[in-house]
Amino acid sequence: MKEKSIFKMNGFAALIIALLCIGFGIYLIVTGAAIAGKIAGIVVVIVGLIIGTSLTIVQPNEAKVLTFFGTYIGVIRDQGLWATVPFTFKRSVSLRVTNFNSEKLKVNDLEGNPIEIAAVVVYKVRDAAKALYDVENYEKFIQIQSETGIRHIASTYAYDSFGNNDSTLTLRQNSDEVADVLMYDLQKRLDVAGVDVIEARIMHLAYSSEIASAMLQRQQAQAVLSARKVIVDGAVGLVKAAIDQLTEQDIVELDEEKKAQMVNNLMVAIVSEKGTQPIINTGSIY
Repeated sequence: MKEKSIFKMNGFAALIIALLCIGFGIYLIVTGAAIAGKIAGIVVVIVGLIIGTSLTIVQPNEAKVLTFFGTYIGVIRDQGLWATVPFTFKRSVSLRVTNFNSEKLKVNDLEGNPIEIAAVVVYKVRDAAKALYDVENYEKFIQIQSETGIRHIASTYAYDSFGNNDSTLTLRQNSDEVADVLMYDLQKRLDVAGVDVIEARIMHLAYSSEIASAMLQRQQAQAVLSARKVIVDGAVGLVKAAIDQLTEQDIVELDEEKKAQMVNNLMVAIVSEKGTQPIINTGSIY
């Protein structure tokens, strides 16, 4: 089923003609002395009523889908009062941009962790005929297919990488990329209903309550390890720079044992969480 235009004319002109026909027909019925005059009046009134059935009002950003005794014949998209084919059944379809906020769905991510996820889908109807006649209820269809797509995306990616592979896409760290994939997936699902997906984005993402505490501890531990790694890497660089500078400028001669002792002291001083207390050696260093 594809959307197509249908014959239409100015509705105000048709309305005036219909009113004139009805008025003139009533006049003939009331004043007509002969049977023929009354019959003519009835016919004129019927013509006016038939013209009246062709009238329809189209609101802004709305489409009217017309069927003639069960046969789809076309769509009117232009706003205003229009006259079209008489005896048609007219159904309205909104062409406005619409939001769908999904429920919080519980699903397992790629690693099998139960998570809660919800998304907002922004869409509009592209083809009014498809929306009405290719699916049973296009709004319900959008809801079900959107939730199916969200579940599919959630199970395709892990919630977080925890430093295992920074290049791997995850739901938490790569929200923009995941949103693009979700939008593409939803567009394929909703094409059959004549719907364009304008935007799809995750608006809620969290671990399920039964594992939230454990995963929070895991995240905290990972953060501590990452911070420690930065500190150690920086400390190694500082110690190396200090030894190289002392050696190059001949400030002091350091054998391997002294270098090891100096490295040990500097690493402890830099890496220690609490401030270290310096000890001044007033005698020999041995």
